[in-house]
Amino acid sequence: MSETTATAVAADLTPARLAPYIQHTRIDPDATRDVMVAHAREAVTHGFNAAMVPASWITVVAAELRGTGVEVASALDFPTVGVMTSAGKAAEAAEIARLGATQLDIGVQVGWLKSGRYDDFRDDIAGVVRAFGGPVKVMLELPLLTDAEKDAAVDLAMEAGVAFLKNASSGQIETANPASVRYLVERARDGVRVKASGAIKTYPQAVELLRAGASLLGTSAGLAIITDTGDASTVSY
Repeated sequence: MSETTATAVAADLTPARLAPYIQHTRIDPDATRDVMVAHAREAVTHGFNAAMVPASWITVVAAELRGTGVEVASALDFPTVGVMTSAGKAAEAAEIARLGATQLDIGVQVGWLKSGRYDDFRDDIAGVVRAFGGPVKVMLELPLLTDAEKDAAVDLAMEAGVAFLKNASSGQIETANPASVRYLVERARDGVRVKASGAIKTYPQAVELLRAGASLLGTSAGLAIITDTGDASTVSY
């Protein structure tokens, strides 16, 4: 399924029309095969952009999504970012692609950036981009960075060849907000787009992020958003 651009977001966008912007996420460690199959089928039924799943379930989910137009997305160096070696990340990225994922979200080496290891920070990302061969999205963990570090992280990630910039890995780091999205959109270049992630729970919140310039939304509350039933008590990562 082709991703809808932010410029197509209309003032009268209804909840159900948000589905093509949403990467339907399920990463619970206790999720069973039946749960993951149901998750994939939900993505098809509602027309979500992708089913975002752990690498260990890619083959199952890819089989369910084959021929549907719904993308298979996964993540690495996540949920705790910056803990894998560069060689390990590249090897896992290649395996994730082989298993059938078509999009990949990755953690970055925040500590390296803060230590001034800019070349290593960039090369770590570039190794994954080369190994995966498809769209890579970087989780920049913006709240952990100074303004200068944010600018450096964005520029280095784009030099590495990423397709998307992300504000954060999850709601534990940042609740996705228009200010972070606008910052990334303003700095993005060369066709690089923005994915918002982190505790996206409600339809109004989702629309606000899209209007700020996000092209994709990562959330486990996709069903609540497209039915406009989400509220502050809704669980979303």
